[in-house]
Amino acid sequence: MLRALYDWTIRMAEHPRALWVLAAISFAESSVFPIPPDALMIPMILARPSRAWLIAAVALISSVVGGMLGYAIGAFAFQEIGQPVLATLGKSEAIAAFNTRFNDFGFWAVLTAGVTPFPYKVITIMSGWTGMPVATFLATSILARGIRFFLVAALLWKFGAPIRDFIERRLGLLTILFVLLLFGGFYITRYL
Repeated sequence: MLRALYDWTIRMAEHPRALWVLAAISFAESSVFPIPPDALMIPMILARPSRAWLIAAVALISSVVGGMLGYAIGAFAFQEIGQPVLATLGKSEAIAAFNTRFNDFGFWAVLTAGVTPFPYKVITIMSGWTGMPVATFLATSILARGIRFFLVAALLWKFGAPIRDFIERRLGLLTILFVLLLFGGFYITRYL
């Protein structure tokens, strides 16, 4: 089923209303949908590099608005909707431990999930459930998703099709390394 969803997403890149489909996928991916918007963004940007920034902006805005839905699910409907979504992703055992520490690292959790391949929907739901301040969640989501989508757009705009394989296979790893270096830099400046 996941493969069929992925294939459908790729086919939508050629659709005349692809930007609307991207907006819907970006919105839904932030709270419930399993396919990341990158799967649609990449072929859309390769097909029309002149629209790279518009495509990234649509993904960013839709993703952040969808993240607010995920936040609302966590805040107002965690037992009914949020917990089953997290259980489907295999995260239900970690909920209690995660809740106690989450808000201490909330900014970093949202930033990391927004930029890396970690499911952003988990963080959006948990942010609402733990009561993270909405302003912190929103600002960090804009920063994180902006970095992710505009980085993909910039790489594709600059290098075109040859960078596609790199993005699909290694961007997640490089982003994780970037976040680790960022954490390390803050740790060093604070504690050393």
